[in-house]
Amino acid sequence: MNMQEKIERIRNKKAFICDMDGVIYHGNRLLDGVKEFIDWLQENERKYLFLTNSSEKSPMELQQKLARLGVSISKEHFYTSALATAIFLQTQKPNGTAYVIGEPGLINALYDVGYSMNEINPDYVVVGEAKAYNLDSVTHAVNLVVGGARLVGTNPDLTGPIEKGIMPATGALIAPIALATGVTPYFVGKPNPLMMRTALKRLGCKREETVIIGDRMDTDILSGIEAEIDSLLVLTGVTSREIINKFAYRPFLVLDGVKNIPEMLEKIELE
Repeated sequence: MNMQEKIERIRNKKAFICDMDGVIYHGNRLLDGVKEFIDWLQENERKYLFLTNSSEKSPMELQQKLARLGVSISKEHFYTSALATAIFLQTQKPNGTAYVIGEPGLINALYDVGYSMNEINPDYVVVGEAKAYNLDSVTHAVNLVVGGARLVGTNPDLTGPIEKGIMPATGALIAPIALATGVTPYFVGKPNPLMMRTALKRLGCKREETVIIGDRMDTDILSGIEAEIDSLLVLTGVTSREIINKFAYRPFLVLDGVKNIPEMLEKIELE
């Protein structure tokens, strides 16, 4: 399939699943062309869902963050690994208990499905992004897992992009607990197909009608490969062109950023 055929295939998609960190913003800086990209989605009546592996913020907080950056989107367009983790735990053990190393977005998602917090004998130890991460909380989590609590991570990301570099993400934060206990965590977020199936249901679209946009080969693009959804890699996050060739799989298309999407798709439409 040549480049023209690939672009035409993307242009015919009805729905766009888009990562956030490294795709839409870095920290509190909106990336170039994001407003124009969202305007294009809305003007062309495309369905879209911002799907983030971050468990730190709720959909409402993400909505408010983008509003502060000058982009107005309703909260229904956001889905997080915190929500996915809460739903997963509720299906596994309804109204269970958890010891959480994470931010309010994760804790509130668990409360919303009927979970309660438990520091003594929880059913699960759940780890997400955590600003209050420290040795005491890790030590406590280790002993809870040794005592029988099951270990769950909201996502496997080792790092996340920030304005001036990268920061440790859930995969890195949960590693000491896993190493100390010898227990392999179960990760709910991308590239787990659970996230992609839920996204498709929320959009009301089939995988053939959808494209996923992300900046990470090991989560976003792998999610697309495993769910058989065409994937579009942008180079505004943690992945460079040089890194792509180190993986056994490739994205459907590679672009510098989402800023290129409207121009690329409108150009072929005019030809």
